Amino acid sequence: MRIAIIAHLKYPISEPFAGGLEMHTHMLARSLRERGHEITLFASTRSDPSLGVEAICPETSLLETGIAEANDVAFFREHHAYLGLMTELRSRSFDVIHNNSLHYLPVSMADTLTTPVVTTLHTPPFCWLESGVRLNRGPMTYVAVSQATAAMWSHVAKTDHVISNGIDLTQFPFQPVASQTPYLVWYGRIVPEKGLDFAIDAARLTGLPLRIAGPISNQGYFDNAILPRLGLDVEYVGHLAHCDLARLVGGATAALCTPRWEEPYGLVVAEALACGTPVASFRRGGVPALLSEDCGVLAEPDDVASLASAALAASILSRSACRAHAERYCDAQRMVDQYEAVYQKVFATHTDSGIEQVVTAPLVASVA
Repeated sequence: MRIAIIAHLKYPISEPFAGGLEMHTHMLARSLRERGHEITLFASTRSDPSLGVEAICPETSLLETGIAEANDVAFFREHHAYLGLMTELRSRSFDVIHNNSLHYLPVSMADTLTTPVVTTLHTPPFCWLESGVRLNRGPMTYVAVSQATAAMWSHVAKTDHVISNGIDLTQFPFQPVASQTPYLVWYGRIVPEKGLDFAIDAARLTGLPLRIAGPISNQGYFDNAILPRLGLDVEYVGHLAHCDLARLVGGATAALCTPRWEEPYGLVVAEALACGTPVASFRRGGVPALLSEDCGVLAEPDDVASLASAALAASILSRSACRAHAERYCDAQRMVDQYEAVYQKVFATHTDSGIEQVVTAPLVASVA
């Protein structure tokens, strides 16, 4: 099939990944290409060219702009890039378009296209994306990454499919024995909503060292809430290359997951389990559905003492059970199988209709 994938633009779709969405988009595009599909990935400039990238915008992360007007600049860049792309896609030939961005324009302008569009809902509703979903008047296939995410969107749009995110199990090798020097691990984007400060405080209650990895995506949060908490027992090791990250996670006694928000899925949980590392997590969003009592322990949200107890309980769970759970529920190939089935279904439905969609929606005005 000829498949267009629309990525979000804040970070490049390349390693080291800024977060789970970048990894998901990269893995999906790569896996589909390996299966013989013709993939075009519309993404930011420094994305991996092996994915069939057509760059439509420089990265729009505020860390990239580094100026006082960063919000306005990022908004304009993204708006202009997606507006241009959606206009261009009217004359491009694809069998299906997969909107994997978090932007309102690919949704709100989808009804101006004759190609069927699939949109994955990766987050809880937020104002801009919710507005785009409400404005769309044409057919749209919505996929949620978890039942929890589907429920959060139910007042806005009907979810047609739930496809859990997956990981490349070969990229997270099983480590049957943890490091001889016990430690806990937390990794991910360092932003307030990921709750790293909770993890640090809980680790200190357990008496175990904590190792932290990931990009500093909110410098103010890092400087004010994290840096003062670092010490000999709590170490930030940086934004690691993939192999180094897998080694760090696999050597840990347990991994901590501390979302302040309703985490839609929890890729870090799946990755830790694949390495054989049990998980202690706040009971939020899609994470509880990822865990069973033989591979993880849930804590009350925002409760540091509860998280510390969960970490100690998780540390004695079977590492082989963690890997087995990941193989059964978190394999990326299962996820790609399901997306292929969705693509084929929407393409067949579109083709069987016998007519192309009539474009009646008004153009979205450009920002001068």
